[in-house]
Amino acid sequence: MEIIEKEQENSSTLAPKEEENSPSTPKEEKLKPNKSNGLDMENYSWGQSLQEVTINVPVPPGTKSRFIIVEFKSNTLKVGLKNQPLILDGEYFKGVKVDECYWSLEDQKEISILLTKQNKSDWWKSLFKGGQEIDTQKVEPEPSKLSDLDTETRAAVEKMMFDQRQKQMGLPSSEEIKNQDMLKQFMEQNPDMAKNFGNAKMMMPNSRMMG
Repeated sequence: MEIIEKEQENSSTLAPKEEENSPSTPKEEKLKPNKSNGLDMENYSWGQSLQEVTINVPVPPGTKSRFIIVEFKSNTLKVGLKNQPLILDGEYFKGVKVDECYWSLEDQKEISILLTKQNKSDWWKSLFKGGQEIDTQKVEPEPSKLSDLDTETRAAVEKMMFDQRQKQMGLPSSEEIKNQDMLKQFMEQNPDMAKNFGNAKMMMPNSRMMG
């Protein structure tokens, strides 16, 4: 009887372990991104910002650039060494601007690749379609400064910030101020026609802001 009881005890203690080992989550679980917001793979590593994707591919020390193959296309990338199997060969997770993609050989031991994203407002879940995905909810973008932005983006951000402040203060937006200034200038240049705008002026929003 004692032996049977021990067997029963052993079977009851093993049961929870079997439950723990049973797969309760999908096999393709999303991984936590590396410090560069990408992944460290066996033959390469990649990272990203909202604007760009960077790839680092180690090669044998002393490798010459003339032996390196890097082929950029709008949807695919091929990287390798001549007369050897390709190291990278896949379809981008999303499109890139081929004219703004570059590569260089660093210290004759690593290929450094820069890809410019077509859509600069999305985080890539993986480098290639069908590849291991990262959890984009855990991406940690670096705080950007206005001085780091290009002229066009900086102007757009400053305009949004100005409009937001104006809205909070109950004042007209930059576009409304621009329209008011244009109308005011037109009326000053055409005083005779200004009289005809009298009634229309009263109907315009924010007309009270005009002198």
